[in-house]
Amino acid sequence: MARPTIVDIAQAAGVSKGAVSFALNNRPGVSDATRSRILAVATELGWVPNAAARSLAGTKAGAIGMVFARPAKTLAVEPFFMQLIAGIESELARESLALVFQVVEDHEAEIATYRRWAAERRVDGVLVVDPYADDDRLAPLRELDLHAVFIGIPPTSEGFAGVWSDMSRSMDAALTHLLGLGHTRIARVAGDERHDHVVLRDADFTRWTTERGLDECTIKKTDYSVDSGSRATFELLSSDRPPTAIIYDNDVMALAAVGVAHELGVDIPGRVSLLAWDDSILCSLSHPAITALHRDLTEFGAAAASLLLELVAGAPRRRVETPSGTLVVRGSTGPAPSYEEKREA
Repeated sequence: MARPTIVDIAQAAGVSKGAVSFALNNRPGVSDATRSRILAVATELGWVPNAAARSLAGTKAGAIGMVFARPAKTLAVEPFFMQLIAGIESELARESLALVFQVVEDHEAEIATYRRWAAERRVDGVLVVDPYADDDRLAPLRELDLHAVFIGIPPTSEGFAGVWSDMSRSMDAALTHLLGLGHTRIARVAGDERHDHVVLRDADFTRWTTERGLDECTIKKTDYSVDSGSRATFELLSSDRPPTAIIYDNDVMALAAVGVAHELGVDIPGRVSLLAWDDSILCSLSHPAITALHRDLTEFGAAAASLLLELVAGAPRRRVETPSGTLVVRGSTGPAPSYEEKREA
């Protein structure tokens, strides 16, 4: 069935097109009784407002946009994104607003999506994920004059609103825990090095371990996927002097590492301790359960959405700091073994 029009509603309600327009746009010009009848007929016919026409009339689109430039299979397995989106939706629901969501292959396609949305006046603003060093999305967003909030933007970034947390505190909590257990050979299995947060975590890890004279620490780069996390873990645990502790940039790679360790006959935490940056139900269900840095990602998403709604309402740009990760100690971390014990094993 074709989408009902104002003409259809006018004919069904026995009123003029002008009266329908007044009623649907909540403008004066019709009586309360007539307005109620028109709205009832519109509902019965399944009428919904045309976002493009409403935008041309100078009103808001009633939606915000979000584009993920990542493989869809990555989103399907990472609880981080689902929790983030849940928080965003919870905030939008308060205002009866919609989230327009799209998955694309790269930044070029992401920028093209922003241009199309801006031309169609499809959204009132966008939430931007995975800030990059020398981010190529900044200039187009400025050019389009599109309200934007970066999720995970570092506090030094200028010109854009964003929500972030102090990753230095989280890294300090993780490494302090491991060093307190006697670990001095610590590896970091990092995500995509193009991401700002990965660069910052790498720098914090290197600075922290260097300052304490831990010269057998290393960083392995991945694409966040289960396969790349498994490969990195296999290489580390198969080396001549394997690390006694490994920190992973997300929960799914840490979970994959548990499987690799079991296959290699490496006891957790007897011979290697594992720690995940992002906590999720996966960490609790693993055997052993995985020590992780916990953040309320639902609240993180809600804070990002709330900040964007502020911008849309005319508030100035600002950057909002959210709580850093809190270490939740579980069975995957324990005292470091000596090298001699590992060699005899």
